[in-house]
Amino acid sequence: MLRILPLLCLVLLVLTGCGIDADQDILCRKLIPAFEPGPVTELSTRSYAEDRRVLRIDYRSGDQRHWIACRFAGTGMEEGRRTLVSVATDRTGWLTDMRFAMLQQWLRIKPPRDAGGAGAAVERAPPTRWTPVLFLIQQIVNAATVACVYGLLALGYTLVYAILGQINLAMGELTMLGAMLTAMAAAGLGMAGWATWPPALLGVLVLAMGFTAVQGWTMDRLVFRRLRGVRSHTPLIVAVGLSIAYQEGVRLLHGARDWWPAPVLTGRHDLLSDGAFTVTALTAQLAILALTGGLYALLWGIMQRTAFGRAHRACTDDIAAAELVGVDVNRTVAATFAIGGGLAAAAGAVIALYYGGVNFFTGYLIGFKALAAAVVGGIGSVPGAMLGGALLGLVETFWSAYFAIAYKDIVAFGLLTLFLIYRPQGLLGQARGRGD
Repeated sequence: MLRILPLLCLVLLVLTGCGIDADQDILCRKLIPAFEPGPVTELSTRSYAEDRRVLRIDYRSGDQRHWIACRFAGTGMEEGRRTLVSVATDRTGWLTDMRFAMLQQWLRIKPPRDAGGAGAAVERAPPTRWTPVLFLIQQIVNAATVACVYGLLALGYTLVYAILGQINLAMGELTMLGAMLTAMAAAGLGMAGWATWPPALLGVLVLAMGFTAVQGWTMDRLVFRRLRGVRSHTPLIVAVGLSIAYQEGVRLLHGARDWWPAPVLTGRHDLLSDGAFTVTALTAQLAILALTGGLYALLWGIMQRTAFGRAHRACTDDIAAAELVGVDVNRTVAATFAIGGGLAAAAGAVIALYYGGVNFFTGYLIGFKALAAAVVGGIGSVPGAMLGGALLGLVETFWSAYFAIAYKDIVAFGLLTLFLIYRPQGLLGQARGRGD
């Protein structure tokens, strides 16, 4: 372990990147007057974790909140970082080729006016010796949201693996279900005028978590319970089949289009500044951190201070011996699947309300990355799942900000490969010594 820590520190230092590209931010803001006839206020910019080439600017026009997203040909040091390739808004989605060509022509022939700062030049002070440190802090703030998504889903993986010694690869699709349900419910709230009302958003979260908890319980009751004594790869193959079935079922029911919920909790808070660079955080990011911390604390309390937690630990040590001393194994395993499903839905709700663009394929790559986080942290360990999610979120965010984004997933799974080679049990995991 001590030999690995210097290597991890070196990796984090090397991968340190910068914040949102100022040139891209200015160009995207210049497009706002093409869609808004009046002044706009409360502008805040964020980048997407899954595609750092996309910037999204949330703003207020009158009493309404809107957003515009700009995709560029490159990011960081890439050649095409100033080349705009597509634009989307909350009212039009991604523009068609014809409308995008007209927008480019408008940008060339009509200098945009100052729309509450949307088209104004930004005066920046020269960098100070603290600017690189603030860059690093901003990247940590950006990585926190990604880490929360990976950590919540990794908890679902690790709880099931701890009690059964099997990986449920369909867990990512429960995240997709939670994201889709949240997006659709958020659309309904928007039509009712409650899109930014915190109690309504909390109700949507509870609804999504309850729905996927039932889905997790049903998975165990109808599928995995019948395969519990099988000593082969059959449960893993069945999990892959379930994953594909969920994906195709949602695609057939709702189509392959993306869902883009309206932005919520878009207030921006300045944390630190040296005049040249300001570290900022959105209200949504703070809410996501609070949600993740609250859910983790609740899970810890359940695992440490309830009869279910004691039964889960007994089954983790030796499921056959636990059954002999009177533990209801079937109920314990079913409850574990339900809790894992609820946590997966929480991750999906974060994806839907913060990042947007959810579809039937959302849970596929996210699921594998969360599994990588669980393995890195020590699959079977609840603290390890959160640690793995934090580490993966940091590495992925730093890489996307500084290096070519095309290699981001290679880095993420390369990290998993290194841990599988040199520390198969992960950072906080232990070698399994099950008696079953």
